[in-house]
Amino acid sequence: MRYDVAVIGGGPAGLAAAIRASEQGASVLLIEREAKLGGILKQCIHDGFGVVRFGEKLSGPEYADRFVKKLRQTNVQVSLLSFVTRTEKCDDGYKLTYVCKEGLKQVECGGIVLATGCRERTRNGIGIHGDRCAGVYTAGAAQNLVNILGVMPGKKVVVLGSGDIGLIMARRLTLEGAKVVGVYEAKPVASGLTRNIHQCLNDFDIPLHLSSTVTRVFGTTRLEKVEISKVDERMRPIVGTEQIVECDCLVLAVGLIPENELARDLQVPLDPKTKGAIVDQNCQTLAEGIFACGNALHVNDLVDYVSESGETAGSAVVRRGKRKLRPVSTEGKLLYVVPQRIDVNGGIDKVVMYFRASEELTNQRLVVTAGDETVFSKVYAKLLPPEMERIVVNFDTAHTLDDFTVRLEDK
Repeated sequence: MRYDVAVIGGGPAGLAAAIRASEQGASVLLIEREAKLGGILKQCIHDGFGVVRFGEKLSGPEYADRFVKKLRQTNVQVSLLSFVTRTEKCDDGYKLTYVCKEGLKQVECGGIVLATGCRERTRNGIGIHGDRCAGVYTAGAAQNLVNILGVMPGKKVVVLGSGDIGLIMARRLTLEGAKVVGVYEAKPVASGLTRNIHQCLNDFDIPLHLSSTVTRVFGTTRLEKVEISKVDERMRPIVGTEQIVECDCLVLAVGLIPENELARDLQVPLDPKTKGAIVDQNCQTLAEGIFACGNALHVNDLVDYVSESGETAGSAVVRRGKRKLRPVSTEGKLLYVVPQRIDVNGGIDKVVMYFRASEELTNQRLVVTAGDETVFSKVYAKLLPPEMERIVVNFDTAHTLDDFTVRLEDK
């Protein structure tokens, strides 16, 4: 079989990409490793999804269902319970090998959209010492247990990490009757959105402990207690500050990493800052015909922007042409900027750019320049690393389409 486009991943980014590519007249194959479409949204029963796109607060399953219903109205071929094992470049596109219910299959396609999402850091990834006992879960695994399987992971819970999923799970477990001892964060500031700090912790009297981390777990068969230590400015545990906290469940919300094993197989260059692919404004990577979107590109705060990048990739994979790429450099206290390249041949009048500040900042001006010419400027009263910012830049007004720079400076 041959398709114009293969979309790998059936979460919000993959759904949006497949729908948009099909609407552009392409034959599309959507490959999803789970039994149902929707990705992580299937287990996110809290609301807050779709505020930007639909102007209303939806739960994760409700948001996903709107795209699944729209997908069913297209000619997209969907392969569920399928796992891509190999990707290869061929003469006129790419060859995919994947395992599905029918066995091993191979298909060819003209372009690939990587919408593989991201994975969670585990206990081993952050080096927590101690016994190998039951009761230690990533936040996503705990969420799946409670929301999908109806199983409580514990009764007395410690949450490590103040990212949004950690905050949401602290509230969720409290609502289900568990006692959340506290949320511990190694950084001196919380990692989640401000509204989640208030809605998930303050409203439920759950304490937040900053500059603190779990350094050891104890338990023979089941988790019995954890060791909490204060950390210094380099986030190293401070000897002598250890304290023991009794609990039977440790929930780890210690960061997400874009899932890019397939991108590495295709030798797609990755950005060390985002851990995702380096792309232009159309979400095309530095490998011709390979696109990346959603959380596989960079970790987003809002699913609305995940869908937006999916639609961008879905459109561009069908109508791609000869590119002329120019790098985007950064100055000031920026954690990252996406896209990292501008294709000056690929539509530059409405370039959507995402960025995060590297630390908490006040009274900042974001300036985007092309050569010596300022093409965009905006003042921010406050910038926080957990809160991703989105801007739309018109490079079409610039006289010189070269030397693009995004800079943060004091107002």
